[in-house]
Amino acid sequence: RAGAAFQYLLVQKTGAQKNVGLIQLNRPQALNALCEGLMAELRQALEAMESDPEVGAIILTGSQKAFAAGADIKEMQNKTFQECYNSGFLAGWDKVSIVRKPIIAAVNGYALGGGCELAMMCDIIYAGEKAKFGQPEILLGTIPGAGGTQRLTRAVGKSLAMEMVLTGDQISA
Repeated sequence: RAGAAFQYLLVQKTGAQKNVGLIQLNRPQALNALCEGLMAELRQALEAMESDPEVGAIILTGSQKAFAAGADIKEMQNKTFQECYNSGFLAGWDKVSIVRKPIIAAVNGYALGGGCELAMMCDIIYAGEKAKFGQPEILLGTIPGAGGTQRLTRAVGKSLAMEMVLTGDQISA
């Protein structure tokens, strides 16, 4: 489905030999907030890239302003715990971490909450000068929910991870 029409993604094969899959989050009006539709499309695009024998690596990126500003809070705000639990909320968010081909996150702008977690699921993160990483969920009265507490600790160490998760503070590249 490379090149196929998606609502929330721009997907193509690029590079001199067209062997690099490029997936760009494309929901600029919401700073690439990760809604259910975007995540479903991301899973589809990753599956297509993974099964394409011409694709050797995948780049996941956003915009200059935001890689992804987190999960779509407006979509989540009225859901109860029971609704989230029964519907398998966040199921499939880990698709990035189980793709067998290398995935590179090209991050510029905000990678917050779910966006930070999405970047950390990738094998490599290239961060631009304007990249800002954070887990601000505590400011909403919750904690990172898609593996962020474990991945962040491995990425930046226990002390900085605790500071980021407990204060909501952001860090630069």
